Amino acid sequence: MMMRMLVVSLLSIGAIVTSVHVSANEPIQPIKAVKPENPKMVELGKMLFFDPRLSKSGFISCNSCHNLSMGGTDNIPSSIGHAWYQGPINAPTVLNANMNLAQFWDGRAKDLKEQAGGPIANPGEMAFTHELAIEVLDSIPQYRAYFKQVFGSEKINIDSVTTAIAAFEETLVTPGSRFDKWLEGDQAALNKIELEGYKLFKSSGCAGCHNGPAVGGTLYQKFGIHTPYKTENKAEGRKAVTGKETDLHVFKVPTLRNIELTYPYFHDGAVATLEEAVSTMGKLQLDRTFNEQEVASIVAFLKTLTGKQPNIRLPILPPSTNKTPRPQPFE
Repeated sequence: MMMRMLVVSLLSIGAIVTSVHVSANEPIQPIKAVKPENPKMVELGKMLFFDPRLSKSGFISCNSCHNLSMGGTDNIPSSIGHAWYQGPINAPTVLNANMNLAQFWDGRAKDLKEQAGGPIANPGEMAFTHELAIEVLDSIPQYRAYFKQVFGSEKINIDSVTTAIAAFEETLVTPGSRFDKWLEGDQAALNKIELEGYKLFKSSGCAGCHNGPAVGGTLYQKFGIHTPYKTENKAEGRKAVTGKETDLHVFKVPTLRNIELTYPYFHDGAVATLEEAVSTMGKLQLDRTFNEQEVASIVAFLKTLTGKQPNIRLPILPPSTNKTPRPQPFE
């Protein structure tokens, strides 16, 4: 009996050690679920995230470009703004965006709160002003009541609006991917081809930039280290923020979480498939030509990074009143 207990104990310890060993020695760490500190603020932020009345047209919301049914993006090369304006750059996913060192491809917003205010007042996106957005919200008694409940005052300002939106966006994480299960010790979570792809992902240097829980998002890197990337897109990357010529075409490394859902790829959205994206990155960033089998194995691994998508129940938005500024969708 004592021997049996000893064996069981040793097996239990072995399982724990295996689980710890897998994640502790890898460049990627599992994503953990988020427990909101202020659920009421998160709920308010969700309403604002889905409310198109924060745009001039009354048609575009945060969810328009960061569609939570489509991996937190819009699956087109560049987003469509007010009056069918063609956006200048591919919309990054909002999923796991709280793990980024900064927001936007060029990192011009330091956090989600700062990012949330940008599109509202951008003439090529939601084409509103912060003042008009506040006027809309202030004209709706239910919104004033929600803000009082969350912030202690009916007085609404852009700071409280962006704080609430950011609080909601911070909950948009995707734990529970098959790769996370493997990191946590489930050796059966990945098949042979997926494991080969991950091994190649590490040995070829991909993990040098794509690491951490988000598998990216934690540093800036020049796009086209070994071979210049040819594109008609005018985005300058970090240079637009710093003014430094050395920052030309230096972009925030994107997260690879849920990458199979967030096509098309790169800042210009010019690449439609993961296979082409992997092949292109090999040549541009690693000076390596992956063969067809290698590309297939890396793609197989990347698809294991798709996690549990946020289970969002659409909010019922409070109705406008006679005092609410009317949308101008065709101006």
